[in-house]
Amino acid sequence: MSNGRPVLKLGKHQPRYPLIQGGMGVGISGFRLAGNVARCGAVGTVASVGLAHNSPHYSQEKMSYFDSNEIVIKETLQKAREIAGVDSVLAVNCMVALTDYDREVRAAAEGGADVIISGAGLPLRLPEYTKDFPDVALVPIVSSAKAASLITRRWEKLYGRRPDGFVVEEPATAGGHLGASSIEQVYDQALSMSVALPDTVRFVAEEMKSDIPVIAAGGIWGPGDMDRMFEMGAKGVQMGTRFACTVEGDASDRFKQAYIDAKEEDVVLINSPAGLPGRAIKNPFVADYLSGSVKSSPCFANCMTHCRYRKTRETFCIAGGLIDAFNGKWDTGLFFCGSNVTKVDHLATVKEIMDDLFGR
Repeated sequence: MSNGRPVLKLGKHQPRYPLIQGGMGVGISGFRLAGNVARCGAVGTVASVGLAHNSPHYSQEKMSYFDSNEIVIKETLQKAREIAGVDSVLAVNCMVALTDYDREVRAAAEGGADVIISGAGLPLRLPEYTKDFPDVALVPIVSSAKAASLITRRWEKLYGRRPDGFVVEEPATAGGHLGASSIEQVYDQALSMSVALPDTVRFVAEEMKSDIPVIAAGGIWGPGDMDRMFEMGAKGVQMGTRFACTVEGDASDRFKQAYIDAKEEDVVLINSPAGLPGRAIKNPFVADYLSGSVKSSPCFANCMTHCRYRKTRETFCIAGGLIDAFNGKWDTGLFFCGSNVTKVDHLATVKEIMDDLFGR
């Protein structure tokens, strides 16, 4: 423990503070946010999904989206490292549900990521894609000890490797795509932090006989929230929503204003085209979707392995919605958020948040 709080160690990488900034796509946590969070002593995280959407490699050079994204992931990490410094800890969040998941993981490792965090599905083949980069810490996102056990057993059997930590994400409070199979399961007590976190801590200690960190994610805002997670055995916390609305955040000013304006009644659950529940702000686009009358842009890039819009033209193009939100298009964007979005009332700097969490 340091100053009464645990030390977070992910493989060979140890940030100054036991905090991971959550990965938020499309583009919400890019090089500016991740670099500044890492510079302030936490783990700064780049979300790999869709980074190529506004890249000249894709839009001007007419390179394929998937080829462009590999290049931009590496460029984004390089820019983040220039901000953060060489002794910082940078992560990349890679979603299992992506069509080019394997390519994004490899690009992150080749680009110098210290940690790869992976969810939106079980990252059962993650060690295969990073086998040439043994110093890259691998951290799956899970919603239960059962999922942690399944991943561990598969990795040990096929790759002779164990995870370097687990992020336990609570669907009832987390942002974006949620670790539940349906909207009805989002509030299942078995997936609540009070159950899933201690269960996963026990699994790591008693069954894995390991001291790898378990990181709590979802609904965390201030020092009191962090301390409650630490009391339940977490060695770190992950926080996304609060960092999205920062001066250094990579999204547009209109995106950030949507967070500042959000009220409790504006935060809703939707069925994502990817087949997962998600939490978002109820803007005109989401209101139309919930009423069954949404209009969508064309399929962006066949980016998801399972997409109802691509297969049936039902729902909408999620990439298009997230890109519009990144660009601040209030009427047509999908503004993903966590339940804590209602606590955002001003634009803060990363340093101000870190000072509030850990003192000056």
